[in-house]
Amino acid sequence: MTIEFANSIRELINLTELEIAEFTQIARIKTFKPKSHFIRAGQIPTEFGFVLNGLFRYVYITEEGKEFTKVFMPEQHFISSYSAMIAKTTSFFFIEALEDAKVLVISYNNWQRLREKNPKWNLLLVKMLEKGYAIKEKREREFLLLDAESRYRIFLEEYPNVENRVKQYMVASYLGITSIALSRIRKKMNS
Repeated sequence: MTIEFANSIRELINLTELEIAEFTQIARIKTFKPKSHFIRAGQIPTEFGFVLNGLFRYVYITEEGKEFTKVFMPEQHFISSYSAMIAKTTSFFFIEALEDAKVLVISYNNWQRLREKNPKWNLLLVKMLEKGYAIKEKREREFLLLDAESRYRIFLEEYPNVENRVKQYMVASYLGITSIALSRIRKKMNS
């Protein structure tokens, strides 16, 4: 279906063209406008996706409207509230499109059938979960041990050009600081 999807999958596991075609035949492409949601908090997710183009963020929103950005998901990343999907419970966070986006989407039921048919897809799942767990563990360590400026420097390295694609308050919420504190950090780094 797309070269980007095939290449991203092959970075994790070795699949044939036919095996990739089996996935793409049961998937569909969905488009998203900025501020629309792939998943909403309170919704029971039934599908996951692969970002072909565009940018998303996972965001928690408190009852008071305060936002906490968990992660940014640019092109060539899978998006899902996977733990809620497998447990058939509601998602605690939103997956929000930040710009026009195109996503290759597969239902969880189709995914399950694909995994039952070909064990290579279980290996892909393990690789995706391992990658996600490593990212989560690293992010927790950064929040516990590093100051805001160090976290901002890491953000710039890990998400090149994302800062130019999002609003400052979103970067600040990802870093766990206010927009004012982020402005101070930027000013200090530029002087």
